[in-house]
Amino acid sequence: MQALAIAAAGMTAAAHRLTESAQRTATWSAREIDTDLVKEAVEQVSAKTDFAANVAVAKTADSMTGALLDLKV
Repeated sequence: MQALAIAAAGMTAAAHRLTESAQRTATWSAREIDTDLVKEAVEQVSAKTDFAANVAVAKTADSMTGALLDLKV
């Protein structure tokens, strides 16, 4: 089902964004260029929200697939 693939890709992208932001935050004092911690906090919350939205899409797609299978049986 295409919705599951799209949701999985969205979860992967959100997890990647969160990881990159967390790495920038963890190394902010060791870097020569200052990291905007407020921007990183917003990025992390946004990535978390995006991930949760894609999980909801995956759950809904799974539920719809189950309902369709119940109708065929």
